[in-house]
Amino acid sequence: MKKRKTVRIAAGQGFWGDWIEAPVRQVEGGEIDYLVLDYLAEVTMSILQKQHSRNPEMGYARDFVTQVERILPAIANRGVRVVSNAGGVNPRACAAAIRQVADKAGLGKKIRIALVTGDDLLPRLDSLVASGEPLANMDTGRPLSDVRDSVQSANAYLGMQPVVEALDQGANIVITGRVTDTGLTLGPLVHEFGWSTEDWDLIAAGTVAGHILECGAQSSGGNLMRDWRKVKRLEDVGFPIVEASADGSFVVTKHPGTGGVVNIASVTEQLVYEMGDPHEYITPDGIADFTTIQLKRAGKDRVAVSGIRGAPRTDKLKVSIAYAWGWKAVGTLVYSWPDAYDKARAADRVLRRRLAALGLEFDQVLTEYVGVDATHGRLAGPPSPDIAEVMLRVGVRGRERAPVERFTREIAPLVLTGPPSVTGFAGGRPQVEEIIAYWPALVSRELVESNVKVELL
Repeated sequence: MKKRKTVRIAAGQGFWGDWIEAPVRQVEGGEIDYLVLDYLAEVTMSILQKQHSRNPEMGYARDFVTQVERILPAIANRGVRVVSNAGGVNPRACAAAIRQVADKAGLGKKIRIALVTGDDLLPRLDSLVASGEPLANMDTGRPLSDVRDSVQSANAYLGMQPVVEALDQGANIVITGRVTDTGLTLGPLVHEFGWSTEDWDLIAAGTVAGHILECGAQSSGGNLMRDWRKVKRLEDVGFPIVEASADGSFVVTKHPGTGGVVNIASVTEQLVYEMGDPHEYITPDGIADFTTIQLKRAGKDRVAVSGIRGAPRTDKLKVSIAYAWGWKAVGTLVYSWPDAYDKARAADRVLRRRLAALGLEFDQVLTEYVGVDATHGRLAGPPSPDIAEVMLRVGVRGRERAPVERFTREIAPLVLTGPPSVTGFAGGRPQVEEIIAYWPALVSRELVESNVKVELL
């Protein structure tokens, strides 16, 4: 296969629930070679696992199926290839759903789906611990045995290697479970340019490209802090595109005529997102040194990125473990002027005294006054006495469901048995929700093996 000089990789989703029009707009708005769709975060894996436990056919990002259905002609006829971790905790079901929509569209003979598995460690947890893998909490050092009975999911972060294998085998659509956000972009680059998986500078460059794309429009004008008022037509925002070259340099841009902006500020803000130590951005594929990144304006909505240095991959993979912790509920009431803040505080006192009188015990009761201190806490300073309205937001969490359930019955009565001027109360009684907690751990790389299966629909 003749290697391209430039590969155009477009971001189509930054998280599960992102703008559903973005993938179609990226495909129809101009020429691209790859569309990468990132759906997963730690909390997303927990939600998907809960869905899967209730219904074995669920556990993947269902939005992905409808989005792919709309762009199937471009995949089949124009050669656009799709790489996504939409498979979540059930990539097989996700692949089966894509198979169905392709067959229905009469395009099955033109499309090959790759299914990437191997990240799910839940069935192996006990044997891994028995073999000497502690899977201790990275933040606290606690042993996994402290929560083992409550564990609901455990997924290793795979890198780009299975994506490369899938593309090498001719897949048009690559569906994975917990492959890293950056691996979705790095995989196509390694496949296209034939990069060595141990050329650490190139691996770092592809990793940075993936990091810039992973949050969708956050690097093309969305959620931009600097000069946000100058960002035009966010209702029509263009998602970012990376135009990559074989030497590891690339340009960040977007389709012409779309809203938003690609400039040094927008790219920089995305670079520092979830960065941690700028010298060591660690992924399963290698380590990128963000202090070596050079940005340069290369025209309207074009930022050139170069100079990136890298270091060898670690001998460990990160594991995202989710476990059931308990229950929570959150209730809100809005109090209006005059004396809005004083009324909200008085209502909180009444509520807490009633909960105490009932003998209810919680792990935490958290009160926030939205409009006063919910965002900035003690840094907010004293509220204005003339503040127009304050939302009282009270949340509780506990190990047992019953006390939390009873709490949900104590919010609405405050409307007529508490301070005056509640307004905007809607939605009825607060809902009790299960708390899924996060347990980050490490596992030896050699104990995790990915599997790639490519089939013609």
